Amino acid sequence: MATTSKKHRDFVSDPMGEKPVTDLAGIGTILGARLNESGFNKANTVLGQHLVLQRNEYLFTKWIKNTCYANSKQAKDCFNCLNEWCDQFL
Repeated sequence: MATTSKKHRDFVSDPMGEKPVTDLAGIGTILGARLNESGFNKANTVLGQHLVLQRNEYLFTKWIKNTCYANSKQAKDCFNCLNEWCDQFL
């Protein structure tokens, strides 16, 4: 299994609540600001998009790259973080 960052582990250990997008693994200040500009101001709105795309890694990573110009690693880290959160809480 791939190792995960502390940010990833912290995110998946708690219910969603009102977490900011920058709490998502792979999403820092710059990508968070770009997501915010696109109307995704909370982690739960990004989770909604993740679910709309049926938790499909290809579709989600393509979407997040197009939306906030994440690179492949950032997109995959964010996908994995949300996917593991879903496995934990849904």
